[in-house]
Amino acid sequence: MRFQLSPDQCELKKGVRGLLERRFPREALRAAVDAPGRLDRELWRALGAAGFFALTLPEAAGGVGLGRPEAVLAFEEAGRALLPGPLVATHLAAGAVAGAADGETVVAAVDGQLVEWLEAADVVRGEAAGAVPMRSVDPLTPLHRVPRAAAADPLAADLLAADPLAVLLTAAEQLGSAVRLSELAVQHARTREQFGRPIGAFQAVQHLCADLLVRAETARAAVYAAAVTGDPGDIAAARLLADEAAVRGARDCLQVHGGMGFTWEADVHLHLKRAWVRAQRKGDITESEELLAARLLA
Repeated sequence: MRFQLSPDQCELKKGVRGLLERRFPREALRAAVDAPGRLDRELWRALGAAGFFALTLPEAAGGVGLGRPEAVLAFEEAGRALLPGPLVATHLAAGAVAGAADGETVVAAVDGQLVEWLEAADVVRGEAAGAVPMRSVDPLTPLHRVPRAAAADPLAADLLAADPLAVLLTAAEQLGSAVRLSELAVQHARTREQFGRPIGAFQAVQHLCADLLVRAETARAAVYAAAVTGDPGDIAAARLLADEAAVRGARDCLQVHGGMGFTWEADVHLHLKRAWVRAQRKGDITESEELLAARLLA
């Protein structure tokens, strides 16, 4: 089977990356780290104007009218850039919450007993009464814990718990991190020298870089295929592979960087911390494994 992005999909991916490089370069990323909990509203509106949140919304409803594969490509680029904010919740709310599609309204959603970006949101879908702030491992993702699972709003309760698209988009973000970590590891291996040679000349480092690439490309194939089929089992498998590619990829990338990778100035630890936070969302390893196990038994 020939599985290749169409020219339009390639242009979409290229366009989203270009937008993020202009509006959220590394300097903006580090500024966001230094100001935790602050959401850049101008950047959010720019994403809305570019159609990021309305990609899968029908044209008749004011959206772009594209499908799951295009949304996956956009969210992969967002994950690669470590773009902060409740991206998945706002995307899923487009068409249901006024202003979400064009970036004027920031939407957060209760996900089990956690909610991301609660204080920065204009609308919270789910019952968040009594939520208390948590010390998030990721400086770019503020978290609150609610005392019980959301139940007041059935739509909100299912927003991230039952919608396979939410699980798929999280997998796409994890894929973006995995791909970026592979790039960072190879770049460092080529330029860092020890004993008068680039460290990429040493077999142990080559193995780490190869493992990074294999996991990232395996996850890419699974995520892209799940985007085409929309099958919950395919999405669960893609989420498992993407979570592994992002978390293990970050750890291997840290190994390639050595002690330098653990410093605050390096970006590798930010990808690891974000991957940890994403991995706790609905559709996580336990839920995805249970879904796949039930299908095997059936």
